[in-house]
Amino acid sequence: MINADKKGNYAVEVGGVNISPNPVVRGKPATFNISASTDQAISGGTAVIDVSYFGIHIHQETHDLCEETSCPISAGEFVLSHSQALPAITPPGSYLLKMTLSSDKSQVLTCISFNFKVSLSASESLFEFCQEVVMQIFPNRFRELWNEWELRRFPALLVLLSQSLQIILVVFGNRRKYISRNWIRLILWLAYLSADYVATVSLGILANNQGDFDDGSPGDAVMSFWAPFLLLHLGGPDTITAYSLEDNELWLRHLLGLVCQVGVVFYVFIRSLVPMELNFIAIPVFIAGIVKYGERTWVLRSASSQQFRQSLLPRPDPGPNYANFMEDYKLKEMEGFKLSYTALPAFTVVPHTNTFQGGNLIPDGTILISAYDFFNTFKRLFADLILSFHDVEKSHSYFQRCPWNEAFKVIEVELGFVYDILYTKANIVYSKLGVFLRSVSLSSTIIALVAFSMLDRQKFTTFDVCVTFLLLIGAIFLEIYALLALLSSDWTMLWLSKREKFLATQMYKAISTFKFITSRNRWSNHMEQYSLIGSCFKGAQRFSWIHKHVNGNETSVVISPCLKEYIFQQLVEKSKIAANLSFCRQLCACRGEQVLGEKNCLDKLGWSIEVEFDQSILMWHIATSLCYCYDQKRNPNYVLDLRCKVSKSISEYLLYILVKRPSMMPDGIEQIRFQDTVCEAIRFIQDRKFISNASQACEMLFQGDNRIKPSSVKGDRSKSALFDACRLAKALCSVEEERQWNTEEKWELVSHVWVEMLSYAVSQCRWNHHAQQLRQGGELLTHVWLLMAHLGLTKQFQISKGHVRAKLVGQ
Repeated sequence: MINADKKGNYAVEVGGVNISPNPVVRGKPATFNISASTDQAISGGTAVIDVSYFGIHIHQETHDLCEETSCPISAGEFVLSHSQALPAITPPGSYLLKMTLSSDKSQVLTCISFNFKVSLSASESLFEFCQEVVMQIFPNRFRELWNEWELRRFPALLVLLSQSLQIILVVFGNRRKYISRNWIRLILWLAYLSADYVATVSLGILANNQGDFDDGSPGDAVMSFWAPFLLLHLGGPDTITAYSLEDNELWLRHLLGLVCQVGVVFYVFIRSLVPMELNFIAIPVFIAGIVKYGERTWVLRSASSQQFRQSLLPRPDPGPNYANFMEDYKLKEMEGFKLSYTALPAFTVVPHTNTFQGGNLIPDGTILISAYDFFNTFKRLFADLILSFHDVEKSHSYFQRCPWNEAFKVIEVELGFVYDILYTKANIVYSKLGVFLRSVSLSSTIIALVAFSMLDRQKFTTFDVCVTFLLLIGAIFLEIYALLALLSSDWTMLWLSKREKFLATQMYKAISTFKFITSRNRWSNHMEQYSLIGSCFKGAQRFSWIHKHVNGNETSVVISPCLKEYIFQQLVEKSKIAANLSFCRQLCACRGEQVLGEKNCLDKLGWSIEVEFDQSILMWHIATSLCYCYDQKRNPNYVLDLRCKVSKSISEYLLYILVKRPSMMPDGIEQIRFQDTVCEAIRFIQDRKFISNASQACEMLFQGDNRIKPSSVKGDRSKSALFDACRLAKALCSVEEERQWNTEEKWELVSHVWVEMLSYAVSQCRWNHHAQQLRQGGELLTHVWLLMAHLGLTKQFQISKGHVRAKLVGQ
């Protein structure tokens, strides 16, 4: 379609345009025939052509009008014919051509524009077009260098990149167990996802290059020698096999990958198989690669939810033969005996004791032995299985007698064992088979290094030799590092703790020289703190969006020993009154009512725990903050009390779990309720311009008039719990005044309520969420969950009677 400039009265009128071929094919001549007419003679002039591509001006050229048609042009009809071959790198698409004709006296004769299309030829693909563009842009020397890099250097760099990713994984893989920072998670996430892709792409390029070289040159043999190293890399390090629990479920995909990748390596090996020593040196590396990749696949299968659960199921047990017992009973009765029966216990629960001599020589040796003993039993919790009566009795007696610091150490070690089983190769490495396979892979790579060092390398390029040495040395480094990490792990210390005194002492002295490989920390020992009132001010800071989404409003603090001791004491007291299964379930379901009932405060404060759990946490969190600021203003010494610190710590920790880890909480509308509460708090603060910090905001909220229930004024439109929390704070202070409590008694009530809420949150969180936190530095919630299970405070304790055996007594 022709668009003519209608603003001017031009001497030439264009009737139409004929384009041949249409669409225009790049690299081939195209002719534009423009039919026009004029009422005056034209002796000469110029034709200016402008071309635009997607609205962007890309080209302009000027032609003599007499070159496009015969001159002079007499009045009447005439044809302009313009032929031109577009460059080969012209991209396909729609173009706009604007042509301006001017006379030799610079008078504009006409101005028209029309669209035309450029397409690829029928036999040309888009990839070929892009390749040709690159060929046209870059000089021949550059293309020659690129071809050399693509065929030789680029595969080598990919293989070295694959090895670098393995080094990152082996060094940082186990550190995420006790580092909760985001940077290590980001590094491991990128390295874990990239490692398999890079190794697979490298294998594909090596296989493709083998199709380009069939002359059996030394360069081909070196490249085929690199392929088995990629199998080693695909096998992954011992310190991380799964980034998350979901990776364990993909073991079938890895099994298929094992078969395919071994086939590709075998193909590369066969294609370059000529009588050359290097091909025989590749065999040990090939064997080591199959071993490593096979280990990873087997470990992923073992840690998958179905297989892990299946491995922990006990043998089928029909129990005492009831049918035979009743037959004996009936026969004796027919014989005239007066029968009775009595139930005898099948066994007696023996308190946990440590009988190994080595445990006293190794640091934390007795704790390692106890933790491993309990681990073999309580790992069933991570498969959603139940615990038996004697399982709980055995651990209950131990934790009732041990001090709080020993109890938490046992929990740390247990959860460390669970992490190793779910996320590393511990399932196979710490076994006789694992030791054998590790010796095979290490000796194979050492043999390959020695053999390559003795080889005549003059026929290989210096670059290929350097890359090969880097691969061999890197593979040995990975094996040695993994071996040192194994020897300095809790599993090895556990093994030494069970050995004879002399052997354990000598081996421990030898291992102690390189214990720097692993940290003494078994988890982060940190807890996050989130203050709702404080977040209202942080959100108003400069760069608040970056602060919110990168750093967040939470702060990380070390868990104080006082907090652990306080929680432990409260849970032990609860376990002493958990006489049976039904009462244990009641304790797990309590979220403050038991404490308020014991203090006779249900009439005043019971309404705050009868609402949904997320609303209860928000109200008690804000109320705790208000009471803290109120008591701090009255007397700064009041907030130095242990119970006050415990209340504030658990309050801000549970709010963090509610906001940042909602999957670990019971189902609810916590996100909606939280954002509505924050929104109302921000509005309250902004309406009072003089409020500049969280303390002033708490003071003004506490002083507000809350005689009328907020729901009576606002209805149910907003889910905010802000002013309900203010009512709760005043109710707490009212109880304190009415009963003439001192401040310590009030904070004792608040701290007990928070421990009970923590226990309730723990009991509602499923095992898989606890297991996920083990790879992120651990959560206090998970440690309390396992501690409660050891004390019998768990819903997964469902067998409430011990084993008995009936005995007939006849007269």
